[in-house]
Amino acid sequence: MRGVAGRDGRSLAVALSGLAVVTAVLASTVLGSAAPAPPAAEGRSSGAGSGHGAVGARADAERSPALRAAPEPETCADGEDPAASLKPSAGSGPAVTRIKQRGRLVVGVDQNSYLWGYRDPSTGRIEGFDIDLVQAIATDLLGPDPDVTYKTIPTDQRVTAVQDGDVDMVVRAMTVNCERIRQVAFSTAYFEAGQQLVVPKEKARVTGFNESMRGKRLCVAAGSTAETLMRSEGYRGLGAKILVVDNQLDCLVRMQLGGTDATLTDSALGAGQAAQDPSVELIGEPETIEPYGVAMNRADEDLVRRVNKVLDDYRDSKWRASYEKWLADNMVGTQDGKRPSPPEPKYRD
Repeated sequence: MRGVAGRDGRSLAVALSGLAVVTAVLASTVLGSAAPAPPAAEGRSSGAGSGHGAVGARADAERSPALRAAPEPETCADGEDPAASLKPSAGSGPAVTRIKQRGRLVVGVDQNSYLWGYRDPSTGRIEGFDIDLVQAIATDLLGPDPDVTYKTIPTDQRVTAVQDGDVDMVVRAMTVNCERIRQVAFSTAYFEAGQQLVVPKEKARVTGFNESMRGKRLCVAAGSTAETLMRSEGYRGLGAKILVVDNQLDCLVRMQLGGTDATLTDSALGAGQAAQDPSVELIGEPETIEPYGVAMNRADEDLVRRVNKVLDDYRDSKWRASYEKWLADNMVGTQDGKRPSPPEPKYRD
């Protein structure tokens, strides 16, 4: 990593591995008070969290009959598979040439998602599963020891950062879905997760996607698939009070301080929260099947194909090593941990 540019100053969440759960002192720094936050109505907020622990799991209670019985991959209205991308190519078109001539790759990432994209407090470097992939892409485009600028971007600014050309790509645990493929282009999937609940281990007030949610405070990240899911028909009828924050890790501090009863986030990111804080755990099974892809501008077809070529090699040679380094010990107890292998690529041309 050669440079870091931050854009999410609204969020104070910093992933600090190996530290204790957020203390009252940190809570005072983040929220202006050492006391737990009061119950929140639907709205926006932000916070910070830290800690270290392992993933827990327990059975979901009886599900609402209005919800799907089992998760299925999304299919768009026209029958298109949103996870299908362009066939790989090692060629250099306008977008690849632009990056090579600049001599630097600009990537939108997260600095708050432990294990995926987080700033190591001992080194100041952004590291994680997503960052390993960034380095592989950058090395392919620019050679050994590539110059990479990491721009930290909130969840709800990922699409606009790509569309406006602020970054060459976003590698940030970003789900490929029907709505987003109309806005940006995606690589083939490099990981598969699903929406899952994170709750306190002790005295959890939410037990699953059922009547236990009614009137309870459920935290989601702005612009996330979790927010979309909970505002959709059926899930909206569960009666949860939705608290929207800038980044999913902001939900962890809210839960630690009693400001929310549960968090809904990708199972992979939820595993990162549970790895940081032993007082929380994932429960139930994922509600969705969500492939993660690298997001790029729709005009940069040559870059999409080049990234897909990198992913072809990455799946064979480096994916598992990165998984073992960052995720293997903490995905145990999740559906993702039961199938530690990259998704098979899908192509539409």
